[in-house]
Amino acid sequence: MPFIKTEFPGLIIFQPVVFEDARGYFFESYNQNIFQAEGLDYQWIQDNQSYSRYGVIRGLHFQNPPKAQTKLVRTLQGRILDIAVDIRKGSPTYGKAYSIELSDENKLQLLIPAGFAHGFSVLSEHATVLYKCDNLYDKAAEGSIAYNDPSLHIDWKIPPDKIILSEKDLAHPPFKICNNHFVFEG
Repeated sequence: MPFIKTEFPGLIIFQPVVFEDARGYFFESYNQNIFQAEGLDYQWIQDNQSYSRYGVIRGLHFQNPPKAQTKLVRTLQGRILDIAVDIRKGSPTYGKAYSIELSDENKLQLLIPAGFAHGFSVLSEHATVLYKCDNLYDKAAEGSIAYNDPSLHIDWKIPPDKIILSEKDLAHPPFKICNNHFVFEG
């Protein structure tokens, strides 16, 4: 099966079937029928792409309902450490962070359902990241959590003196006071 369930309810790794030969490789990065057969019926309506250099940390971001977003994240070039934090009150993994390395080599993708804060750090010299969203970006629905909140125990795999953050990402609140409206629905 191309889907690997994590211990976090709804957080799923997609491992596409890759066909390689002397020319290179081919794979379906997304096939609606395969996802629907797994019960993952999303209508992707926005693609986001970023290019970042080593040491960049983006996150932790989310959008509140009714503009919440499910994301399907993959790396087109380079390596990242992708992070998803469960912010659904009542979830068995509430307040816990999940991390996975996504790269152009392993071709793994992470399906992050609504109710998770998302971020990543760039582990290679450069990285290009693409993610599909099932809802449009809405600034009014934006929420965030401090990337370095000690209660989350996130190791971004970047030495402190090499971390590069935006001014916006430096100003995020700690997890315990982040403004989110998610409730786990089992």
